[in-house]
Amino acid sequence: MQKIAVVIPKYGLVGGAEQFASELTERLSDQPGYNFHVFANQWQSAHAGINFHHVSIVSFPKFLTTISFAYFTRRQLSADRFSLVHSHERIFAADIYTLHGVPHRFWIHCVRKKKMSLYDLATSWVEKKLVTQGNCQKFIAVSNLTRDIFLQEYNIDPRRVTVIHPGVDLNDYATADKKLIRADIRKEYGFSSEEPIILFASMNFEIKGLDAIMLSLARLKARGKNFKLIIAGKGNVSKYTQMACGANIADDVVFTGLLSREKLIRLYLASDMYIMLSKFDTFGMVVLEAMAAGLPVIISSNVGAKDIVQEGENGFIISDTSDADYIASKIGLLLNENIRNSMARRAFDTAAQNTWSQVAAKYSEIYSRVLATRENNLYL
Repeated sequence: MQKIAVVIPKYGLVGGAEQFASELTERLSDQPGYNFHVFANQWQSAHAGINFHHVSIVSFPKFLTTISFAYFTRRQLSADRFSLVHSHERIFAADIYTLHGVPHRFWIHCVRKKKMSLYDLATSWVEKKLVTQGNCQKFIAVSNLTRDIFLQEYNIDPRRVTVIHPGVDLNDYATADKKLIRADIRKEYGFSSEEPIILFASMNFEIKGLDAIMLSLARLKARGKNFKLIIAGKGNVSKYTQMACGANIADDVVFTGLLSREKLIRLYLASDMYIMLSKFDTFGMVVLEAMAAGLPVIISSNVGAKDIVQEGENGFIISDTSDADYIASKIGLLLNENIRNSMARRAFDTAAQNTWSQVAAKYSEIYSRVLATRENNLYL
């Protein structure tokens, strides 16, 4: 029995990395030969086959957050013997490190365009320790975009960095009565059956490109096109309500606020297309979730999920998010039901090739390789 340690500050809670870690770990734990131990500060799981260990975090002053989690994780890991350590967070050492984000220095300088705070310096220091001194055998990036930026930042052998996309559970979508859900959602929000629904879901409206989306929809509205935009998630509702009014699309926009996972899945199933024009996204699991519901997608070229988008087949990739007319032309194509339905089928086929079971199989193979290497080293 291989004893596996999985490290993530918040296991199974809200967030892409948190959900990724739980989905993957729980599938791997169902395979024979593994005994999983999760080291986290907080967790949410109903899986009986996983052992949980609380890791303390010193959150004040803020710069100690990453360092303290790494320190206390190291102390707890050293008190036992593990066959393999798989981290989803910056710690001092691990055998496998899943890159849910880009290097922290790049994120601050190139994406946020800010100066490094004490917290940022501390976080980057821990990250560098892991990458350059942590004896990590395999780095797994969630997209080619993430991998390329990681290799720009760190001069390591590219063969040590593999890309494995996140997955999706098709059961969340396949068993639902889509026609009934579409009718219920339209009734709930007062939409007619003829109005195409465009879905946008995010925890940060500005970063995810809502400005560009609204400006593009204003162009379509001026041309007499009918649509409804559902904005799910958390953001500056006041700002975007005013923007919708200024763009003359206020009657076509609905803000839902934060939704449960079950309600968000219903919105996917009730919608006709998904759009997200992020300034930066290492992957964007919502894109794959939308495809699982049979939605063609429109995303920016700064979204890592572009790896699975085939231009004009299952969606569109926007290189210049400031070109409102070009974006409007792509949305306009998907307002055509025949085009939309054809692309919807291909979107679902793409999701079917990226399930969590397939992701778990790829990780299991990497686990086996790393474990074999460690065992071989014992006899050198």
